[in-house]
Amino acid sequence: MSLADWLERAKRWLAGARPASRTPDGGFAPRRTDHPTEMRTDHIMCVGPHGIHRMVYYEWGDPTNPRVLLCVHGLTRTGRDFDELARALAPYYRVICPDVVGRGLSDWLTVKTDYTIPLYVSDMLTLLGKIRPKTLHWVGTSMGGLIGMTLAAQPMSPIDKLVLNDVGPVLSAASLERIGRYVGETPHFASLEEAEAYLRRIHAPFGPLTDAQWRHLTLHSVRQDVDGRWVLRYDPGIAVPFQTQPALDVDLWALWDAIRCPTLVLRGAESDLLTHETAEAMTRRGPRAKLVEIPGVGHAPALMDRKQIAIVEEFLLDRSSP
Repeated sequence: MSLADWLERAKRWLAGARPASRTPDGGFAPRRTDHPTEMRTDHIMCVGPHGIHRMVYYEWGDPTNPRVLLCVHGLTRTGRDFDELARALAPYYRVICPDVVGRGLSDWLTVKTDYTIPLYVSDMLTLLGKIRPKTLHWVGTSMGGLIGMTLAAQPMSPIDKLVLNDVGPVLSAASLERIGRYVGETPHFASLEEAEAYLRRIHAPFGPLTDAQWRHLTLHSVRQDVDGRWVLRYDPGIAVPFQTQPALDVDLWALWDAIRCPTLVLRGAESDLLTHETAEAMTRRGPRAKLVEIPGVGHAPALMDRKQIAIVEEFLLDRSSP
């Protein structure tokens, strides 16, 4: 499904929509648990237009906790990007971090044009059907934020609180063209160090990270192929929907204006995907989001820095930063 088809479907979803009848959970009194915070790995089976695929997810915290935090990554990333955020919030939530299909340990789709937001939304609803949260908070980086926006805009949305990490309702044609160019590349590396150097260059807008954090991102971004070379851990076919679209801006204000839950927008102050003007407009319409801009960062804040994690904690847990 093309971006144009996605937009048309979103408009049909929203035609005649009324505000959701459920009352969003604006917050809750944090209840710290003593449950071990070690990560667990599981998967679900999802269905798309051309068959069944497996989506892997990582889970932290008490598996019986009805308060769920779902963290969804960016276009070429994996659920392991959220390890530090998940570890910090696992005492308060059952934290779920999926590898969106085509990335990480999840399956690759056979028909590359199926890599679309509606399919990702469908997969997340399948996941929610398994974990059955009583309260659902969502953190979405870039693509993960678009998935969250789409779901939060629906009548009777299950999302009670939404954090959008450097994404909004306007996607420029220039940024989409840039993404389509680099995502479709298939580089290979002779060593893990060479792979890390590439990722440090490509993801420099993430901002200043420690050597240990760069190594963590690298270990979960690449794999060895049958020839022993290191290759990126995502399907280059995820670029196909971008490469087949005309060079047009994408306008998602209709989605934004339908969202009713409390929303936080994080923006890298140097981001080329979410402009300051769009971010400011997001505070005045739709859910009238709270906006926090992160200095010295582009697209997108890595959410690995303690100060960035504290901003998310403060919003989700309704308490002051430590």
